[in-house]
Amino acid sequence: MTMVSFQEIRASHMLLADYSYDIKKVVNGYSNRTLYIDLGKLKIEGKPVSQKMKDTFTGGKGFCLWLLWNGTRPSTKWDDPENELVFSSGPIGGISMYPGSGKVTVTTISPLTHSVIDSNGGGYFGPYLKFAGWDALEIQGKADQEVVIFIDGESGQVTIEAAPLDPIDTHLVNTALTNMYAKDDNDKKNISVISAGQAAEYIPICGLNISYYDPKRNEVRFKQAARGGAGTVLRNKHIKAIVVRYSGLSANSNGVANMELLRKAGSRINKEISTFDASQNDMRHTGTPYLVDIMNRFDLLPTLNFKYGSHTDSYNIAGGIWKKRFDHRGPDGCWYGCTMSCAHGVAHYHLRTGPYKGDAVFVDGPEYETLGGLGSNIGVFDPEDILELNFYADTYGIDTISLGNSIAFAMECYELGILDKAKTNGLALTWGNSDAALTLVHQMAKGEGFGFTVGQGVRSMKKIFAEKFGADPRIMQDIGMEIKGMEISEYISKESIAQQGGFALASKGAQHDEAWLIFMEMVHKQLPTFEDKAEALHYFPMWRTWFSLHGLCKLPWNDIIPESNKTAIEPAKVPEHVENYTWLYEGVLGKKITPDEIIEQSEKVYNFQRLFNLRLGFGTREHDYPPYRSMGPVTTDEYESRMDLYDAELKDIGIKIDNLTTNDKVGALREYRENRYEKLVDAVYKRRGWTKNGIPTLETVKRLEIDYPDILNLIEDKK
Repeated sequence: MTMVSFQEIRASHMLLADYSYDIKKVVNGYSNRTLYIDLGKLKIEGKPVSQKMKDTFTGGKGFCLWLLWNGTRPSTKWDDPENELVFSSGPIGGISMYPGSGKVTVTTISPLTHSVIDSNGGGYFGPYLKFAGWDALEIQGKADQEVVIFIDGESGQVTIEAAPLDPIDTHLVNTALTNMYAKDDNDKKNISVISAGQAAEYIPICGLNISYYDPKRNEVRFKQAARGGAGTVLRNKHIKAIVVRYSGLSANSNGVANMELLRKAGSRINKEISTFDASQNDMRHTGTPYLVDIMNRFDLLPTLNFKYGSHTDSYNIAGGIWKKRFDHRGPDGCWYGCTMSCAHGVAHYHLRTGPYKGDAVFVDGPEYETLGGLGSNIGVFDPEDILELNFYADTYGIDTISLGNSIAFAMECYELGILDKAKTNGLALTWGNSDAALTLVHQMAKGEGFGFTVGQGVRSMKKIFAEKFGADPRIMQDIGMEIKGMEISEYISKESIAQQGGFALASKGAQHDEAWLIFMEMVHKQLPTFEDKAEALHYFPMWRTWFSLHGLCKLPWNDIIPESNKTAIEPAKVPEHVENYTWLYEGVLGKKITPDEIIEQSEKVYNFQRLFNLRLGFGTREHDYPPYRSMGPVTTDEYESRMDLYDAELKDIGIKIDNLTTNDKVGALREYRENRYEKLVDAVYKRRGWTKNGIPTLETVKRLEIDYPDILNLIEDKK
């Protein structure tokens, strides 16, 4: 491919609009203003952040949802100009004394789910945006040409620039713009770029790539806010990239109230990481791929479209393989001071397919979700194949979870005879066919071939295959691994009803960032009753929501375990680390907070998001159901793969199985498990203060002080 130099890119940029602002220090975690950009009107302005906004919505995801709510209407569609992309870090985000403090959250009306989604990612953008002067960035409108937005926290300038020559794929555009906007090599570390690749122009399963410069390797590296299609919205608005520069980083860029509390919390957890990481999860050398072996051992690794939970070849893509492949030349934190250092990558990987064939590239990852989605779930167990898929998914902007599940669904439809070569334009979508999978990915990037169909996601394929090929909608509903339109994270939940609820009751769709309760229920037997499960499905989604309010990564909370946890009354909560977060909050904001108050902060935002989805036509019980495969075995093969377990369960509930066929057993188990799920939903709704239809009650919204007139009217209308 013909490459354009960053000097040529710079020369082609034309200023379309600019805005000057006073640079002010962040105080107690807030810059106290947000940045609003309307691309259609070429309008840029600052907005104040009120104390009420902070008290109710805290920051991060809360600010994003509030701004998006006020900028859109119930009738707003994802590709309407008035749809917004809203970014925010949060008041604690950007500290460097505690690991995992560099996250940013983005919200938008999703092209995938058509409801409001949130997605978070690492890298430097979130902290730099705040330190450059803005608690949130709100982008509305649609540019009439390709643009780059540049926020310069050094000069106090925001510009919208025409960008006709900038490349689109992430590994090119983020590197080019880092070089272009940095004053010199040393300044590269002060630049962060958000982009999406060329696939985001055609398919709804594309996320955002967030950059940070790695001086040890001289690489512009990436983390993803991948879920729900925010990258597709970015490209629909004709944005090639958003760039922020901040060069004044210090230990106190957050203007904290009590630095000693931050140091106290940081010292405690950093000592634990140094002492225990190697013997616990080895995040600093292996990272999230350590999960492959554990998930396989407990029959939780999605294999062949979630049919099975393990595979004899899984060792080929397990943590030990990647530990040897990863480049260990320098620290791997995706924000300053993160001693978890889990953001690993493979250097000098030589691409063998696609437009960059022959290029040597740095591949960020693979993370566990990619290994599950593009590895075991499609039957691929060759590390080289996974690296190729990983790189192209990232640079094209495709979410690897949605991608893996979409390909797996198509492969199972091929196995079932719903698809054949005539329908796939000659592709043999057999399990483990990595060449076919790569062809689909490259087709997605061009918006052509059968890849374009697969790239629409599982929910769309179910409809297309029924209407176009006469497929049975019932079997496709059972095996299509999506909820609310979002593909399910890469964990088998068949034997954990709590995790079934964790996926299906999640606000944006089936993502594990709200609740991961499989081990609590299956291994540690801590959730025996529906009330216990409901309490967990209240507490953990609220607790995890708090991370996205403050710009925090959840990994330091429970991927390193202190010695005190051995005697903790509620070890799943990791109470010593909860105490750390109360210190961080008080240290930054200057106000004490209790664990109960943490949950209440999150409840305000969580319930507001539920009501936001209700305003868009979702947010009720009918949208909270998983496909049956996430609840139990769909086929006789699945049943027979764990026949002893399932037979024992049927006997325990009083069913005589001696004269039953396997198909009869599948039906009997299904009836029991579906009824059991209804009881779970009832219990969770009651615990959360929602009606039987899943709508927050009037008492709940009043208690949480989100009883705005339009919300009260919304609740009244939905009675």
